[in-house]
Amino acid sequence: MSFITKKIHAFLDYPVAIALITLPFLLGLGSSNPLALYISVATGIAALVLTVLTDHETGVFRVISYRFHLIVDFLVAVVFLLVPFIFVFKGLDAYFYWINGAAVLFVVALHKSEKKVLAPVG
Repeated sequence: MSFITKKIHAFLDYPVAIALITLPFLLGLGSSNPLALYISVATGIAALVLTVLTDHETGVFRVISYRFHLIVDFLVAVVFLLVPFIFVFKGLDAYFYWINGAAVLFVVALHKSEKKVLAPVG
């Protein structure tokens, strides 16, 4: 059941990056460890740069392959799931990372691969 296309993913990237930058401040992350705030903001900035450089509908410079973008998204999701354990985040700090990590894994897992179909010759 794959339904998240490259185009849908492209339009999700900017709001997600902005949310990773702004939500930690709005939610008051960092009560269990200041890194809870900083990791999300740094990841949001990196996600914004990645999106601008990705070869998809909303990419500006399109120098990074979409496949590489998906690999980075997967790795970020795994890191977000592990970070609360590594840095002993508690409460909202931990839940923020677990929810975001699960959401990104969900999006990557439901990605619809775009197969190129060759037209018959002749």
